Amino acid sequence: MLEIAITNRHLCKGNFLTQIEKVASHKPFAILLREKDLDFDKYFALSREANRICSQFDVPLIAHTYAVPGTQDLHVPFAHANEALTREYSLSVSVHSLEEARGAQALGAKFVIAGHIFATGSKPDLPPKGLDFLRKICDTVQIPVFAIGGITGNNAKQCLDAGAAGICRMSYWMEL
Repeated sequence: MLEIAITNRHLCKGNFLTQIEKVASHKPFAILLREKDLDFDKYFALSREANRICSQFDVPLIAHTYAVPGTQDLHVPFAHANEALTREYSLSVSVHSLEEARGAQALGAKFVIAGHIFATGSKPDLPPKGLDFLRKICDTVQIPVFAIGGITGNNAKQCLDAGAAGICRMSYWMEL
């Protein structure tokens, strides 16, 4: 199963870069460095160290929002997908509707991350989109779809059965 590890250094109990090394040693499909509270300079410094670690394990590091040297992949929210196309990166996009998924595909996204599929502690006030939502996106676009939001070892297969190419998890990897 393809799995993208999503970072959140606030969930780590120890050193964040040590956690990145631990995650990379498990060889996920990729690590998405999603540290949205950092300004560009701090994000850039962190991404250089994280990319160095990921390279040792031959695991791609996907930059989030900020295009940074040393990474080939960039992930952005749908609202920023158009401006991200001016950069020379392999683009992936977060989507929360069928229209956004279609739009991301039309913009040339390599894949989309669709969610949130199940209830999750990171979005307690928003109801989950569910497996029917995921299935509709998977049936509509011709690019890979990764499911995100409340994914566990118990429900990951349901996402794959709905057509997802893979899953994304945050808490699992940051608390590993």
